Amino acid sequence: MKKCVVIYNPHSGKKKKQDFIAQFQSVLEDNGYSPEFIQSKYRAHITEIVRELPNDIKLVISLGGDGTFNESMRGNFQREKRLVLAHIPTGTTNDVGKMFGYGKNIINNLKLLMKGTVKKIDICTINNEPFVYVAGFGRFMNIPYETSRKSKKKLGYLAYLINGAKDLLIDRSKLHDITYIIDGEEYNGLYSFMFVANATRIAGVNNVFHDVKLDDDRFEVLFCNIKKKKDILRTLYYLRKTDITHVPGFYFHKTNNIKIRVNDEGKIPWCIDGEKLEIDTQEVEIKIDKNVHIMLPSTKIDDLFVQKKGNKKK
Repeated sequence: MKKCVVIYNPHSGKKKKQDFIAQFQSVLEDNGYSPEFIQSKYRAHITEIVRELPNDIKLVISLGGDGTFNESMRGNFQREKRLVLAHIPTGTTNDVGKMFGYGKNIINNLKLLMKGTVKKIDICTINNEPFVYVAGFGRFMNIPYETSRKSKKKLGYLAYLINGAKDLLIDRSKLHDITYIIDGEEYNGLYSFMFVANATRIAGVNNVFHDVKLDDDRFEVLFCNIKKKKDILRTLYYLRKTDITHVPGFYFHKTNNIKIRVNDEGKIPWCIDGEKLEIDTQEVEIKIDKNVHIMLPSTKIDDLFVQKKGNKKK
């Protein structure tokens, strides 16, 4: 039997069936895995767990939200020998899980995973710290980590929408003085927010960017200089009719390396996979690490990857 570790976040999402462990064990054993189940107990605990796992573990499955998968990935990056990771969503928004083709039933999701494949995937890093699918700062980027756990458990995704509506009532956005370098070209401007992503789904919205591939050595970058409430509302109207990269006020790039300098005084908090990250320096470099393997369902492989063929499960 192949060794497998299942790490689950008991606080993720509105609810989780308490009897999933017995069902998970049955499915995993039927597929040749001998599972160990570990419950995370505090923030960044999953990172510690993954970092310290023995090298003979064949598969690490995390259960939780996007931030849970981020913790698992960070632990993997802190290892000398990386493991094969998988993620099954039980969070509130579950951008990564839905992008991978999962549904709402975690047992069915596990069965999908067991029929899936191992793929090499591009993982972005910010000053060498990995993030799974999105990182950014500025207006609206604080909503994921400032929405309380209590309201997320009670209202689910609606809690984010309510906080977003409250933020929209503010008439003007703060503009940040930003200098950035992409492909040898330097740009400077005042921007209300920016984000870097390697994903088809962000903040519960599908197809934010088109033709995104998770193994093409590229990520998407978007800067925005929209600051007035009326302009934001007009932008939302445009987004119903056209690609986000063609909307006035947005500046789009596709690259594998960007250097960003924040010229404002004081620290700017970043949002990394829905969680807050304090960065001590005003300068960051975002690039790609290609030495990462994940296991995922086969349903979205053709849409998400340039290299269609995956590796057989080990």
